[in-house]
Order: sequence, then C-alpha cells, then structure tokens
Amino acid sequence: MLEVNGISYSIGPLHIIGNITFGADKDEFISIIGPSGCGKSTLLRIIAGLIKPEKGEILYKGQKIEKPIKDLSFVFQDFALLPWLTNIENVKLGLSLLDIDEDTKEKKARELFKKMGLEGFENAYPNMLSGGMKQRVGIARAIISDPTILLMDEPFSSLDELTAEALRKDIIQMLKSPEIPVSLVIMVTHNVEEAVELSNKVVILSNRPSYVKEIKEISLKYPRNKHSKEFMDEVDYIYKVLTD
Repeated sequence: MLEVNGISYSIGPLHIIGNITFGADKDEFISIIGPSGCGKSTLLRIIAGLIKPEKGEILYKGQKIEKPIKDLSFVFQDFALLPWLTNIENVKLGLSLLDIDEDTKEKKARELFKKMGLEGFENAYPNMLSGGMKQRVGIARAIISDPTILLMDEPFSSLDELTAEALRKDIIQMLKSPEIPVSLVIMVTHNVEEAVELSNKVVILSNRPSYVKEIKEISLKYPRNKHSKEFMDEVDYIYKVLTD
C-alpha cells in the first residue's frame, strides 16, 4: 500500500537520514522508533509529502508522493489547533480543500464529535479544553476527510500518562470501526511501551544518519496486557535492538 524506498535527507552538512526503506500494508499499525535526532519526524513529513527527500521516493499504491494528497492525513504532536477558531471550526478545516457545501461539513463534523467523545464542546475554543480533548479535536480534524492513511507524530507525548493511556485505547477502538476508513497508521514515537501496545510492526532506526536496524513484528492480540510476560518480552527486545 505504501513504500518508503531509499529515503535520504540532510540539513546543510548534517546527514540526518542515511538510507531508509520499508513497506506498509493495509490494516497495519506501524510505529517508527529510534534515538533522538535520527530523523523520525522528518521521515514522517517526507511520507506526507511535506518535505522533499534528498534521495529516494515514497510510493502510495504505486504512485509517487511529491506533495500532500487527500488520502493521507497528519496528527501533530502539539495539537496545532487555531486558537481563534471554535473546536468544530478547527475540525472543519480538514474539509477546506474539498468541494463540499457548508451544511454537509457541519453535519459530518458533528457526527465525528459524537464518535470522538467531544459532544457539547463544538462551540468552545481550544483553550477551554484539556490536553487530551485538544488531541481528540486534532485527530477528528485529521480523519474527517476520510483518509486511507493516518500519520501521527508523537501524538500522546504532550499528555499525562493517564490521559495518554485512555486515548491510546480509544484510538485502537476507533480504527476498528467500519465507519472510519483509515486502513493504515504510521506513528512516530520515542516510547517503546507505547509502540508495543499499539503496533503490529515496529520500524527500529539507528542513530543518524539513520537506517533501519530491524523491523519487529508484534503479534500480540488486542487489547494488550502491559503487565504480561509476552508484552514485556517484546519491550525488552526492542530496547535491546535500540541500545545495541
């Protein structure tokens, strides 16, 4: 479904991404994990068509991605909500490039607010929400356009652990819903436990200039018990690969 082929990227003389290649299939949740500064977030923006790689290409269903496309949506680490717009106006921004009338946008946004547990906050402003609620608005904005691929850049790192844990569980349930067309998620994270909890494939990167050290398959059933031996074995293995 998505191919990352020989991606390389530098900032001036600093070689950030060395050579990264991996594939992503339908119904996968992939986490990209690696040391700080190895270009994880940059790679995600290259996949999204927001940054042009120095070498290599991104293919979606065989077609090269050179700019943002409708089938890919992005969830940012810092929510990226516009404070002068209400929450529902922020969500409707996800439809701004589509030829849809205002009534349809409003109806679609309100339906999504119900699904995301945001009902009643439509006309409030982002500064009236908790961090977890802000990120729900950010996710709603990303999926309102019915993308096939959802890219997430450390979406839970700004949240306290209890809020992050609840939102991670909600994300898994949401992606299983037949009403949500997302069929592939690629998430950047620095949290190994989070990667094991959510992913069925973990792409482990090296220090910069980064390359793929290993692609680890995670076959544990959902919901995953974070206290089980099987879960901890997966966590320990990824830590070992990261630090070797």
